[in-house]
Amino acid sequence: MEQGQFLSAGPSVRQLTGEAVERRLRAAAPGRRSALTPQPEGTRGDHELNPDLYDPEQTMKAAAVLVPLVESDAGLSVLLTRRTAHLRDHAGQIAFPGGRLEPQDADALACALRESEEEVGLRRDLVTPIGQLDVYVTRTGFEVTPIVGRIAAPLDLTPDPFEVAEAFEVPLAFFLDPANREIQSRDYRGKTRHFYVYPYRDYYIWGATAGMLNNLVEVMGT
Repeated sequence: MEQGQFLSAGPSVRQLTGEAVERRLRAAAPGRRSALTPQPEGTRGDHELNPDLYDPEQTMKAAAVLVPLVESDAGLSVLLTRRTAHLRDHAGQIAFPGGRLEPQDADALACALRESEEEVGLRRDLVTPIGQLDVYVTRTGFEVTPIVGRIAAPLDLTPDPFEVAEAFEVPLAFFLDPANREIQSRDYRGKTRHFYVYPYRDYYIWGATAGMLNNLVEVMGT
């Protein structure tokens, strides 16, 4: 996507409402790929910028995250978490609340709401689901369904201290400004890997989280 296709972060963006985001989600009709189905080339995932990471034979595990849009007088913001440093996977990274689908989860929505309640104490009855983004395939073998939900401010969160070091908000307008998105690279196991990054204050938002945010930005530009 060319940068000119992104919305600017001017007054119209800052005045976006949850209803407007919902309309654009419906118009774009993302999320059309179901979890645990063969993924065609060009689908969302870590391999978008690293084609050799795509493995059609890889066994995938279903997961879901909540993309929480917080509504306040100041406009819309995105709720994110920073994982604790001692976790085995993705320690210290910025993430949406979410995780693997468990047997008790009826679907991706149920999983995203359950995980959000467990990780940050966000009561599921406070979340209004408004759609989903495209399934995102990670190099570690997860097919993640991002559920977008509206939440009214102020939030009264109780993060799980074992999993979540902190929960914080970033204005949606920040992500919609193309100047704030970067593509960076690093060497990993002898190969150069490329990835999206949204640096925000002291937070380094990258990887799958940045990829899903990039999808949200594209939806808002349709």
